Amino acid sequence: MAGRLYLIPTPVGNLEDITLRALRILKEVDLILCEDTRTSSVLLNHFEIKKPLLSHHKFNEHETSAGMAKRIEAGQSVALISDAGTPGISDPGFMLVRECVAQGIEVECLPGPTAFVPALIDSGLPCDRFLFEGFLPQKKGRQTRINALKDEVRTIIFYESPYRLVKALQQFIEAYGPERPVAVCREISKVHEQCVRGTLAEVLDHFQKTEPKGEIVIVLGGAPGKGKNEVEE
Repeated sequence: MAGRLYLIPTPVGNLEDITLRALRILKEVDLILCEDTRTSSVLLNHFEIKKPLLSHHKFNEHETSAGMAKRIEAGQSVALISDAGTPGISDPGFMLVRECVAQGIEVECLPGPTAFVPALIDSGLPCDRFLFEGFLPQKKGRQTRINALKDEVRTIIFYESPYRLVKALQQFIEAYGPERPVAVCREISKVHEQCVRGTLAEVLDHFQKTEPKGEIVIVLGGAPGKGKNEVEE
């Protein structure tokens, strides 16, 4: 394979969600970059893929992206994977892609698993127009960002830790009111997958009684009526 960067989505839950094309490319590339070599080794060993692995995560991507782009430019084919889902979506990837694009290096992103798409569809909320927010700031700027979305009419998607889910729902109620529709989807494509739907007050009550566990996606209904993003006819 000629020098090229491949962004390979990996399963967010069930290992069967990986595509045949992803498996083929992972077997053909010279090198695989991953967030955690131990986590990725579980996937790669399952499919009997034996390739050199290098760590590429949020703590070192600033330093490693330029050097990796040079290796690709010199002819190496490199695949970038994250622990789960599509690289670059709340995971490392953007900096390396930007560096490769700046250097005129071929970049190819495969379609595949990402947590927020099935959560959005499964929520029952409008999915023709939506806003992906990813993780809110943990401390500084968190409430400011929440307040800034008060009049957003599109469905809004957040990633959240199970340890901060109840706090997030409480903050949403303070900013948006208790009746705003929401769906909390957790453990997508895993054995204990669940989607809890209702008003913010109802879903908060559920998770105050039942401890949230696993990977969390919050799908929040947009502001009712015409908001700042609604186009005038």
